Amino acid sequence: MAETAAPAEIVSSLRGARRSPAEHLSDAFTSGSVPGTVTLTEIPYQTMVGVRVDRTSDAGARVASVTGGLPAASGEVVASGATSTIWLGPTEFLVVAPEESHDSLGGSLVGDLTTTMGGDSGQVVDLSANRTTFELSGSHARAVLEKTCSLDLHPRVFKAGTALSTELAHIPVVLWKTSDESYRILPRASFADFLGRWILDAMREYASPEVP
Repeated sequence: MAETAAPAEIVSSLRGARRSPAEHLSDAFTSGSVPGTVTLTEIPYQTMVGVRVDRTSDAGARVASVTGGLPAASGEVVASGATSTIWLGPTEFLVVAPEESHDSLGGSLVGDLTTTMGGDSGQVVDLSANRTTFELSGSHARAVLEKTCSLDLHPRVFKAGTALSTELAHIPVVLWKTSDESYRILPRASFADFLGRWILDAMREYASPEVP
């Protein structure tokens, strides 16, 4: 009988074979960041699940029992532990969780959400390979985004803990403000290279001392 690899070995093998959409820009992100001013990193491989369901239905209640709730309005994000659910539309949500939540790595998030739907109307789609995540943080992070984003990013309007669909450099993204000086940007994987390079270029002026 052929030997079977242990689950931990399978997980390690899967991780070793993966390449994130902006992995080749990792060194550029590090060298282009200005610690304390503006920093860009990629958070690769997050588990992302698209859910379409009426949040007021029985299926919606079952989905909410897995995610810790479903947001009710534009901009809302419901967080439960390490899992966050972003409002994308009245019946459309994006569930974001750490890499290890994925079923292929020992988690059960996708399967659990699929099970909750049962035979009711709705949809659960594994979108983990569809997007990557950039984190832009620092005292000038908002200034970098304001070079291209048409949203009003002033903190009295765009508050920490909210997320909206918008465009950066004409690339559609989900922009998620995770703290007063930190944003997560979720572009589709195919746009990661272009957008990563664009943000780096927009950060460049902050690498030089300010002219008095």
